[in-house]
Amino acid sequence: MAINITIAAEPRSLRGKNEARRLRASGSAPAVVYGIGKDAVAVAVNPKEMVRILRSKTGHNTIFHLAIKDGENTPVMIVDWQRDPVKDTILHVDMKRIDLTLRLVVKVPVHTVGEPEGVKLQGGLHEVITREIEVECLPDEIPEFLSIDVSKLVIGQAVRASDVPLPGSVRLLSPPEAVISHIVTMKAEEVAAPVAGAEVAPAAVAEPEVIKKGKKEEEEEAADDKKKKK
Repeated sequence: MAINITIAAEPRSLRGKNEARRLRASGSAPAVVYGIGKDAVAVAVNPKEMVRILRSKTGHNTIFHLAIKDGENTPVMIVDWQRDPVKDTILHVDMKRIDLTLRLVVKVPVHTVGEPEGVKLQGGLHEVITREIEVECLPDEIPEFLSIDVSKLVIGQAVRASDVPLPGSVRLLSPPEAVISHIVTMKAEEVAAPVAGAEVAPAAVAEPEVIKKGKKEEEEEAADDKKKKK
């Protein structure tokens, strides 16, 4: 997505670790801009402006103008960057020149919308598998994000990359069968083990089963007794 922002950059002739440290100490960050058949140019940029772009709604898909002192003023996009793992500051930035008339490949976030029936009615779990898909489009058509409705999903169903509605001439490049999210059953809760030291009620002792004689059997035994007495 192209926005009306211009970032100033200073050309740099020296490279290497020492030069990079010197730039960072002075409040700048080393960067490189390349692409569309032109030579790569080493520049220095304001790291705070790079962070502001990366944290914007369009993030790294933001197309802005890079104005190099005594040089070119061209649309660019951030394609790679390095951060300090402790200070979380920008250490280096790679930018690519953009031809606004040519289609390009970008990754766009996918948001799921709605509460699935499989969750609210069946007690299932909604698992998000993929949070972005790769598409091809013109620079001015890059979506901020894409949305897909999951409210009708039930247990065992999924939405895939091919189900995501695409605006304008945006074309899907990710595998169509790639799962965006699905509904799965909740795992059965494990039976709690008895707490150590707790009293356990003794099992009830089964009483011996008494087999009752039927009336016919009692009459036959009485008749046998009478015969013996005779």
